[in-house]
Amino acid sequence: MSKKPLILGIESSCDETAASLITENEQGKPLVLSNIISSQVDVHKEFGGVVPELAARSHLEKIDWIVQKAIDVSGRKIEEIDAIASTAGPGLIVCLSVGLSFGKALASVLEKPFIAVNHLEGHALSPKLNSNLNYPYLLLLISGGHSQFLGVHSLEKYTRLGTTIDDALGEAFDKTAKLLGIEFPGGPQIEILAKKGNPNKYDLPRPIFNKGGCNLSFAGLKTAVLKITKNIKTEQEKFDLAASFQKTVKEILEKKTKIAFEEFEKQNNLKEKIFVVAGGVAANKEIRLMLIKLCKKENYQSIFPPIELCGDNAAMIAMVGLEKFKLGKFNKLDYPAKPRWPLDENAVFLKGAGVKL
Repeated sequence: MSKKPLILGIESSCDETAASLITENEQGKPLVLSNIISSQVDVHKEFGGVVPELAARSHLEKIDWIVQKAIDVSGRKIEEIDAIASTAGPGLIVCLSVGLSFGKALASVLEKPFIAVNHLEGHALSPKLNSNLNYPYLLLLISGGHSQFLGVHSLEKYTRLGTTIDDALGEAFDKTAKLLGIEFPGGPQIEILAKKGNPNKYDLPRPIFNKGGCNLSFAGLKTAVLKITKNIKTEQEKFDLAASFQKTVKEILEKKTKIAFEEFEKQNNLKEKIFVVAGGVAANKEIRLMLIKLCKKENYQSIFPPIELCGDNAAMIAMVGLEKFKLGKFNKLDYPAKPRWPLDENAVFLKGAGVKL
């Protein structure tokens, strides 16, 4: 019986310090042996958002302990590790540098291969941890820093169909929560408040709803929420605004996903139609339910990572590491941190004033 590869994944792109060990079962499917995540909510709460310098300091304080805990929980020994995979980007460079440097140092000491991982590719492949997933598939990546529709053709081969021209959806959720007086990170709380509200109370804008293909825009929606919150006087009005915001987001995603389906089908000769939704916002149950219904209507198979693997984690980084290890795709120890690292290197950068759609 041949030894199954054992991969250590390390993640520190923003405000989670995480480490994971994964291997394969006898059928060659990924097997997560440990997945340790240390959040920094208490560190950043009073600032209402992530402070890069504080996040990096917290990573430095925790990373050796988190990696050791991941090894202990896995039941394996450090000498058994076959390769170390660390997030190299995109993200906050001071944070990326911590996990990247630690991974390189450990790979050097253990004399094991080092693998630099694109954080977004981790999200893209995260459903492989619990699903049989065949290429190609359409990916909707919705997180705090990214909102994109991508055609996933194979490892390291992506085609961007649409992206946000301003704010990411997760950022819009967090900013809306902050305006409603919810402590950071407030995005997930919007769904809870929305259950108590009237989703038809406020008519909110849906930017580039009828143009721009499957590109997205959330800045105008966020600005509208800001204006309304200045006149809110009751808790019920807060609930109504949360519900109206979530309803508007669902309408935007439904319309843009339909367009993405059409574009994906035009560009690919599909034997099966697969739609994967990943990233922190994929944990929103209302959005999940809407997209599942849409997929049934459009004859797509809908696949989501487990809720606990939607946000930033190291199991998805180790997953990419495992795929690359099997192909012998290793990196040198001088591999740089990349604060901006698109999955589709040929896609036009679509952010900022003056974007034409």
